[in-house]
Amino acid sequence: MTDRRNNESLVKYETPILVSSGYKSGAQGGKSLPAIKTGAPQTTEDFLNMILPPQEIIDNNQLWVRYVSPTPATTADVTNLQRDLDKRNIQKEARDSGICPIREELFAQAFDELIRQITINCAERGHLLLRVRDEIRMYKETLQGLYDSSIAYGLKKALVAEQTKKDMHQRIAMLEKENKDLETECLEMEEKEI
Repeated sequence: MTDRRNNESLVKYETPILVSSGYKSGAQGGKSLPAIKTGAPQTTEDFLNMILPPQEIIDNNQLWVRYVSPTPATTADVTNLQRDLDKRNIQKEARDSGICPIREELFAQAFDELIRQITINCAERGHLLLRVRDEIRMYKETLQGLYDSSIAYGLKKALVAEQTKKDMHQRIAMLEKENKDLETECLEMEEKEI
């Protein structure tokens, strides 16, 4: 099986497991994925699967599932994560500053990997970091919504101002014509008096 997704994410995953060999996209061929336990997680693996769901990979009508690795991280793993993050930022030509969706995605993956590493050692810390991650995402989405609505409002105001400017130019032209007509009428009256 060619596993392209292994190199796409900074989150550490286990080796993929074959779930179904006759998998059809959409219909699932009557097969279903193994259920993830719901409710309060009993083990670290359950909690990891809850916060970082398994990846589904379809290859040659075969469904493979890849779970997040429950292996504790070493100092070398953290150093490798930093090196991989820097390398991928360069490879994908992410901008160093400003708004960059590529850099944002890579840092989100790195943060998810840190959450995974910390959750293995202490589930409570992992849960707290998960809450922080979700709060930051909600805050960003709120700011994005405000930005989008301000752009729409600014565009609407610009269109109204352009229409007002156009109306004012028409009114100026009309008043200038009226002024010219009145001047002509004035001159005609002056000539009649003489």
